[in-house]
Amino acid sequence: MRRAPLSAVPVVLLAVLVTAGCGSPQNTLSPHSKAARSIASLWWNMLIGSALAFGIVVLILAGAWVRRNRPGFPGVRDGDRAALGVVLTFGLAIPIVVLSTLFLVSNIFLIRDTSLPTASAAPGDRPKLTIRVIGHQFWWEVRYPGTPAVTANEIHIPARTPVQVLVYTDDVIHSFWVPELNRKIDMIPDQTNSVLLYADKVGRYRGQCAEFCGLQHAHMGFYVFADPPARFRAWLARESQPATQATQVFQVRCSSCHAIRGTPATSNVGPDLTHLASRTSLAGLTIPNTPERLREWIRDPQQFKPGNQMPALGLTSAEIAQLVAYLEKLR
Repeated sequence: MRRAPLSAVPVVLLAVLVTAGCGSPQNTLSPHSKAARSIASLWWNMLIGSALAFGIVVLILAGAWVRRNRPGFPGVRDGDRAALGVVLTFGLAIPIVVLSTLFLVSNIFLIRDTSLPTASAAPGDRPKLTIRVIGHQFWWEVRYPGTPAVTANEIHIPARTPVQVLVYTDDVIHSFWVPELNRKIDMIPDQTNSVLLYADKVGRYRGQCAEFCGLQHAHMGFYVFADPPARFRAWLARESQPATQATQVFQVRCSSCHAIRGTPATSNVGPDLTHLASRTSLAGLTIPNTPERLREWIRDPQQFKPGNQMPALGLTSAEIAQLVAYLEKLR
């Protein structure tokens, strides 16, 4: 069997590097809101400007290399003065102008387009809904003020509706980011920040913690579901309903960390499980929410997400089966 030549290794590595981000559901350059389009537009303008600047530098270096054996500046008698002028123009004046312009654009126009509308904004642009998102190691708690609805790792919003999201953290610094909908915003202890979520169309948009927060930072994801308004209202009404009485296994082994509304289990250490079966994933999008995966997760959470806060409880197979059967009814 012939081995691939060593000269092919750089090509393969370059191909891996170029294609590493292909197919990602978190694509900043696939905007689905006005705010995200402003960010993408700034990125493209910066790329074009950087490419032009790079091209000019390459041309100057090429010209210098061609004339390397001829002293002086081409077409000018006083070569030293001309060279100084080039340095001052391209090395000082132009960078100051470009960076100052970029600073003004990103900190005035971009912030204006990505921030929450002010009280003086048109009624149609003002937020119609407020959601609270609390960051934990390593999952997201989602609450809908004015209702008892509480969920985890999945945010539902009505499509084509401005939504205010208030974010804060229960432990370390996190960062809330939905690339296709808006910029990232930090979640700092003892401080509440806010960001606007608006989706142009119905769909599912992936979010992620964008600030390193510990061992399982990379597995701290969430979904934003932009639903038709009528479907969102139905979802919120269903999510606000309490659950049925918990089984004895849950009460004895799980209620010290989890809450299920309508039962004596009221702890907020871990995610609220009132409507667990209606969610699409477990453990911050780490695994799909299926009976098989749920059973494996309960048996040994650390095999999927080492370092997460849920311990293996040492339940018997019969206890796990009883617990999974109950949790699968929580829709």
